[in-house]
Amino acid sequence: MTSVSPDARRIWRAARAPAVIAVIVVLGALVVLLGSAGQQHGALDPGSADPGGSRALARLLDRAGVRIVTARTYADAEAALRDDATLLVTGPDLVDPAKLAALRARAADAVLIGPGDRVLSVLAPGVAGTGEPGPAVREPACTVAAAVAAGNVVLGGRAYAAHGRARGCYDGTLLQLPGDRGTTTILGDGTPMTNDRLADEGDAALTLRLLGRSATLVWYLPSPSDTGSGIGARSFTDLVPRPWVFGTIQLGAAVVLFALWRARRLGPVVTEPLPVVVRAAETTEGRARLYRRAGAAGHAADTLRQAALGRMRPLLGLGPAAEAGAVVAAVAARTGRPGVAVEELLYGPAPGDEAGLVRLADELDRIEREIS
Repeated sequence: MTSVSPDARRIWRAARAPAVIAVIVVLGALVVLLGSAGQQHGALDPGSADPGGSRALARLLDRAGVRIVTARTYADAEAALRDDATLLVTGPDLVDPAKLAALRARAADAVLIGPGDRVLSVLAPGVAGTGEPGPAVREPACTVAAAVAAGNVVLGGRAYAAHGRARGCYDGTLLQLPGDRGTTTILGDGTPMTNDRLADEGDAALTLRLLGRSATLVWYLPSPSDTGSGIGARSFTDLVPRPWVFGTIQLGAAVVLFALWRARRLGPVVTEPLPVVVRAAETTEGRARLYRRAGAAGHAADTLRQAALGRMRPLLGLGPAAEAGAVVAAVAARTGRPGVAVEELLYGPAPGDEAGLVRLADELDRIEREIS
């Protein structure tokens, strides 16, 4: 019969193509990582050239004479702020509202991108969110000087309801609140600051007027890993970017599909017709002839005794692990034979010739009938 189990050569032949693909993917990822080393890829990062980055805006501000200080931790932002600086916070919800208020008190003006209700309750009491519109071209429809000068811009993200002295523009996606230390501007999102939208409509004009009012701009990029921001520890899943989660799910689905594709498909059991039918008696006789040819009378005697003991133990109420003494006592009590004769028959030395083997077989058969 030919074995159908896969050997090393068949396993390698089936797995080499996926292995080569995996190596190519890993090498490609390493090349991309090495090629992008030193570049920033965060959203609204002043050093990032990605579509969602803000390197273009940072260069425009630099040409306008604005010194940009990039702060990636709360401590960096606190150390960089002066009374004549503008504060930009790209993720205010990642900072404790009380600490964010302390930063705001150190700056002349502040711009917050998409703050939530917790931040609004501290920095802009009475202002509440009214929805989350998508980015679209919007008209100013307000009296805020920067919005009037910029005209139409692309804004969205979050919309806010003006309250008290707050002035709303662009359907509520821009809100400006005057204060004792300058103005606090709330933007629904950072779309006008990104590289791919900065040239649209009046986006560049609006952002330059909001962020270029002071000689120094502290560009604060909060992150969940910043322990100094006052936000409690987050779980691992909270820190994993959403695209990574979706990518992992897609990779898992691909692995499952690949396993189903490469798995061995077992069909129904197929009966194989034998060329001849061999009777059980012929098999027994064949084994006996082999024992006879080999002169293995002792092996044949041991086989006969083990078979007889296997049939007698259940009749005597004994288990398969019963000792020889217990078996001899039980057989002697059941048949009335002397214990020495029973022990000699069941556990004695093997006969030395065929005649002795025949006598042993007859005695075993006789004692089985007596027990049953």
